[in-house]
Amino acid sequence: MTTTLITGGTVVSATGRGEADVLIDGETIAAVLAPGSQLLGTDIAASVDTVIDATGKYVIPGGIDAHTHMQLPFGGTEASDTFETGTRAAAWGGTTSIIDFAVQRYGERVQDGLAAWHEKAAGNCAIDYGFHQIIGGVDEDSLAAMRGLVDEGITSFKLFMAYPGVFYSDDAQVLKAMQVSHETGLLTMMHAENGPAIDVLAAQLAEAGKKAPYYHGIARSWQMEEEATHRAIMLANLTGAPLYVVHVSAKQAVDQLAWARDQGWNVFGETCPQYLYLSLEEQLGGFSEEWGQFEGAKWVCSTPLRSRQEGHQHHMWQALRTNDIQMVSTDHCPFCMKGQKDLGIDDFRAIPNGIGSVEHRMDLMYQGVVTGKITLERWVELTSTTPARMFGLYGRKGVIQPGADGDVVVYDPNGHTSIGIGEGRTHHMNMDHSAWEGYEIDGHVDTVISRGKVVVDGGQYLGAKGDGRFLKRGLSQYLV
Repeated sequence: MTTTLITGGTVVSATGRGEADVLIDGETIAAVLAPGSQLLGTDIAASVDTVIDATGKYVIPGGIDAHTHMQLPFGGTEASDTFETGTRAAAWGGTTSIIDFAVQRYGERVQDGLAAWHEKAAGNCAIDYGFHQIIGGVDEDSLAAMRGLVDEGITSFKLFMAYPGVFYSDDAQVLKAMQVSHETGLLTMMHAENGPAIDVLAAQLAEAGKKAPYYHGIARSWQMEEEATHRAIMLANLTGAPLYVVHVSAKQAVDQLAWARDQGWNVFGETCPQYLYLSLEEQLGGFSEEWGQFEGAKWVCSTPLRSRQEGHQHHMWQALRTNDIQMVSTDHCPFCMKGQKDLGIDDFRAIPNGIGSVEHRMDLMYQGVVTGKITLERWVELTSTTPARMFGLYGRKGVIQPGADGDVVVYDPNGHTSIGIGEGRTHHMNMDHSAWEGYEIDGHVDTVISRGKVVVDGGQYLGAKGDGRFLKRGLSQYLV
């Protein structure tokens, strides 16, 4: 059992900040003390194994990315980050816990899908990890299996209104699954897009010769997201199920969530960094000498990047301030351009959907503090505290207090981070490009501690494969 004292820093929580020293004993936080406190002895620093000087820096709870897809089979290939490479990259960026998605498809057993993901992750993760359960085939067998998920520490499941033939659930299936959600306390997560209508639009665009990545965003129009979000809300209200809408990108979808929340309903939403910073015009419509118009494939994801001209990005930041959106996750699902994204070089419909961001979420959101879009406390709330509360981990994760896991990040507001591939830049994800190439952050992750172990410090990775443990989660602590 090692002991670590973090001194001189400003501890930031979702509700405030103040100078304090943090004592970690073994894997958990033992005390949060006033600077110079003699409560535990006259010279604590002399009695611990390690002292970390955080003078002039922020001391925050480790980030929790509640939406990742490591090793996800999709579009004839598999997400390029393994649980080993993806969680190591997350650690580099100040994230100390992820919640990934175990997958059940039509015709498969829920239990088999969960077992397969346990096998992929066990002994390979650099940081702690939990699972949501994707229910891609709603039938009597899967509905029965859902009732046993809570005992497995899986307290949320995801449905898709998109991807007919792959994950799609129709309204009747959604209704049945939400009834189980209401009975068990499971949180329903929803990919809210009108998949059948999107497929018609995409086919029509392709038939007209409009096959560049840009048209991925045109086919998946904001109307398709707003409509599905409203439908999901009404089905949740009818059944009494709590609803969490993933990767919200359209301002009109936010308005649907805000309306439901104004009624006092248990309806929540997340957005992702790509919907705060990137756009249909600049990224999906991008061009390069190497790839031509196919450059935009780097940013093909679903829901898609939205038009900056229509003001979606501004609206997303506003929703984070007003709490109409409660969290920021990444939907990390990386694919390389060569050998993966280029499967769709002749037709945007065949481009694997996903962007790699797990390493950069904490930095990108901190830049929102620098530019005055959110407060320092809101940064911690969006990236750590609310994810812990939403998904049944709070008290153990998401907070710096006695008894909590020793997941702590020392963040230097006077440091600088250059994102991208190349010398002097930050990129540890298993990808041949960066979706965030050239982004500059006015801050830096200096030290990352995961359950009491320093895993990143001084520009070096000190962790190891297998450091992470599976997180059995409780029911959501965010419901009204």
